[in-house]
Amino acid sequence: MSKHSPIKTLIGLAQDDVDAAAQRLGRAQRERNDVQAQLESLVQYRNEYYERFTESAQSGMPAGNMRNFQAFIDTLDSAIEQQRNLLTAATARLEAAKPDWQRHKQKLGSYEVLQARGEAAEAKTAARREQRDADEFAARALRMRTDGA
Repeated sequence: MSKHSPIKTLIGLAQDDVDAAAQRLGRAQRERNDVQAQLESLVQYRNEYYERFTESAQSGMPAGNMRNFQAFIDTLDSAIEQQRNLLTAATARLEAAKPDWQRHKQKLGSYEVLQARGEAAEAKTAARREQRDADEFAARALRMRTDGA
């Protein structure tokens, strides 16, 4: 195939699309991982805080402190629920990015198959041409020998 064939242009553009889709997929994966880590941190902090609350409550605690502890636990529970919602959304974005990347990758693969077929057809044509040239050369050489003899 020629150096700047249309299929090579298509392959280059498709590769750019694959690279961009892979970057989006990577960003979505990192975002989901970050949200998951934040959720785990919140849950861990809430559990530790609740444990302290329980220990303090068992040894006696003023009602005002009890209400403050409970209000903070409620705030943490709300933050955890919000973070779970963020995780659900981040997971959905990640799952949406996967088929997008796969679709671009498949398109690139199709172009590469077309290019390989074209190169194979050109190689076959060149081989036939070489065989024809070799046959003509052999026929000429044979005619020369018979004409000269």
